[in-house]
Amino acid sequence: MSKGKKKQMYEVGENESIDDCLNRMKKDGYAPVRRMEKPIFKEVQENGGVEYEPAGRQIIFEAKPLEA
Repeated sequence: MSKGKKKQMYEVGENESIDDCLNRMKKDGYAPVRRMEKPIFKEVQENGGVEYEPAGRQIIFEAKPLEA
């Protein structure tokens, strides 16, 4: 008995909507089981020091294979 496919991670691209990513997962035969978001910061030099400002977010879905 082989176990087959395992969990896979899908990242929402910079110019991709969440729906586009979900459709891509479904086309590959996967269903989302968890959504994770990570903040993205950029360094800004101000008054001789370095400040960190929010610059966006990274959305990642954990997916498992669809059962046929």
